[in-house]
Parts: sequence; C-alpha cells; structure tokens
Amino acid sequence: MSSPAKILPAGTVKFAQHAAVTAFPIVAGELAPGGVPVSRLAERVGRTPFYAYDRGAIAARVAALRAALPPALHLHYAIKANPMPAVVQHLAAITDGLDVASAQEMAVALGAGVAPGRVSFAGPGKSASEIRRAVAAGITVTVESPLQLEQAVEAGAAMGVQPRVAVRVNPAFELKSSGMKMGGGPKPFGIDEARVPEVLDRVRESGVHLSGLHIFAGSQNLRAESIIEAQLKTYELGLSLLRGWARPVDWLNLGGGFGVPYFPGEAELDLGPIAANLSGLCERASADLGAPLVIELGRYLVAHAGVYVCRVVDRKESCGQVFLVTDGGLHHHLSASGNFGQVLRKNYPVAVANRLDEPADEVQSVVGPLCTPLDILADRMKLAHAVPGDLIAVFQSGAYGLTASPTAFLSHPAPAEVLV
Repeated sequence: MSSPAKILPAGTVKFAQHAAVTAFPIVAGELAPGGVPVSRLAERVGRTPFYAYDRGAIAARVAALRAALPPALHLHYAIKANPMPAVVQHLAAITDGLDVASAQEMAVALGAGVAPGRVSFAGPGKSASEIRRAVAAGITVTVESPLQLEQAVEAGAAMGVQPRVAVRVNPAFELKSSGMKMGGGPKPFGIDEARVPEVLDRVRESGVHLSGLHIFAGSQNLRAESIIEAQLKTYELGLSLLRGWARPVDWLNLGGGFGVPYFPGEAELDLGPIAANLSGLCERASADLGAPLVIELGRYLVAHAGVYVCRVVDRKESCGQVFLVTDGGLHHHLSASGNFGQVLRKNYPVAVANRLDEPADEVQSVVGPLCTPLDILADRMKLAHAVPGDLIAVFQSGAYGLTASPTAFLSHPAPAEVLV
C-alpha cells in the first residue's frame, strides 16, 4: 500500500478564458508537481515529453470528497481513467473499491494489493477467458448480457467456486448534459431494464452471488442538477428491480458522471447540492436495502492532478502567427488536440510551465512534431513569451491521456509517466 501523500500548498495558475488551476505548487515561478520544479522534474524523468501526476493533488481531491459526501457512501475508482500502476496503488489505499474494464486492468488492481472483493469488472465485450480469470480471482463480474452471466456460471462450476456477479442495467433514461452518454435507449452497455428481472431470476436459479446492480447513465457532466436527477432516477430504478430479489446485496452502484472543466467558460462542478442529495439517498438505502450506495469516479479523481509536459524545440512565425513547435502532440494527448478533427476543437488550459511568473500576454500556438495540421495543443492562446528549451504544460491531463492516445502514430517515441 502506498504511504500517505503529503499535500503541499498549491499555487494558482490563472487563464484568460479557462477556470484557474489550483492543484499544483509553484516554486520560483515554475510549475512544481509534487513540489518539484518542472525543469528539475524533466531532468529527473530524463526526457520530454512526459505526464506528471501529483500524488498530493489526488489525495486532496479524495479528502475533499470524503469531507463533502456522506460517510456511508462508498467511493470507487474507475481505473480506465488512468491505469498507471503507481496511480492505481495510490488510489487503492484511499478509496473503497476499484472498477476495471480489461484483464490487464484487473491484474493492475490485484497487483496493487486490493482484496478481490473490492474489485468489479465491467465492459460489454468481456471474453469467456477474461470472465474465467475474474471468477478465479474472486472479483465481481459485472455482467452486461445473458451470455456473460452464463459464462460466469460455467466458469464457477468448472472451478468449484461461487462466482460473484453484478448486473449492469441499461436504464431507459440518460444523464442530461453529459459529455458521454452510457445509458438510455439502444446501447451496447448493460441489459435493458425491462429484461433485468428475467436475468435476476437466472442469477437466483444458478446460485451465484449477486453483489448488486450497476447503473451508469453517463459521464463528464458539470451540471449538478442533471447529476442529481440521474441519481434519483437510478436509485428508484435499482430499488424497484431489487424488490423482487428478496435477498441481501452488497451495494447499489449509482455510477459517476462528475465532470471537470476542460474548456473556456466551464467551471468546477458544485458538489454541495450533490452531496445533500446523496446524503438523503444513503439514508434511504440503509432502510430500503440494508446496503451502501457506491459512486464510481474516474476523471474527477485524477484529471486535475495530471499535467502533460513537452519541450519547445523551435519558434517560428508564419503570416504573422507565432508557432511554438514542441516534441509532444496529439500522438500522446489526443483529446487536447481535438480527437483527430472529429470534434469542434477547443483549447485545454495551457501555460509555459517554467515562466509562470511572467505575463501571459503574447498570442502563440503550440503545435507538435507530427506531419499533420491536426497536431495542435494550443491554438492562438495568450501565453508567456516562449523560446526553444522552454517547457509547455497542458493541464487537466490526468485522465484519458496517454492510454487514450495513438502513441504509434508516425512512429515517434512514447512519453514517460511519473507520479510525484
């Protein structure tokens, strides 16, 4: 288990259009993840580009959630947001459970020393081999189809063990205003709520252990009222589906959906009303189910604590526009570049990491080394004057960064990762 993280005093990086970043210390005008000035951290890592994750910032976010949310609520981490083993081990020690979405993530979770009963395995395309491995490990298989349930039953029978399963429900409603909808209408995820009773009948008949229900309507939502509405509907749906079960369950997973501000004009999620709503739901769950509620968060726990750092290798002007050419780009950080042009591109918060004490008053674009016009990390942003050798920081990079990027594109080297 990881040792307690030292939470250092954080500085404030302000932007003209983005929400201020307050997760990292600032030392002598330099961004300092984990208290290490970024220029020195680059020397420690040995190269650029790299991702740096601040252990203290992660711990501070979890502590803030614990302080705001009801004590009875269980907090789980969705490893897919950032599966770096050191990050997972750190979060395993300060959360109540882990959710994995592949056999490799399962291995990372178990390798972090987490008890199998604290791990659940979700995903619509789990293979029979993966399900067998999960049953053998004793973790909860979140079944998303009748076939997955039968594969878990067969695996348990073959090994002489009782499988632990949860049933993922595809609700008829969706999470309004979410950046990514995971439920409501036709979806590859989960089992339509109308079919869940017959699946629960099969669970009872087969003799497997039902850990609970998993209902996840959507993610990346910055509107508290939408999250509250989804949580209320999720609880009522879960309660109605479990009324006919008439046996104890271990938990009811309400999903997550907590968003982070990536783009201009976005603000931090207001936890106050969400916490108040969850407090009431936890009281109800104690009486109605005799079991705790779970929220499962990924990006909300780690996005703010990560920064992608690359080095300026050239400064050039073209038709009056300044370009800072760096050694990092979309092959390492796809979402910051605009996902290969598939979405209307907006800038992430970006700064010259070793010049935070200088005015950010020069319009410059930060681009990568790839031979494509899509390799853009910052398009005409106001930054401190930068030259070759300076370090560029892309903030809000702790989730869905490295492992969600096409690192093999154009065969450039992969970036390093470090938890400090």
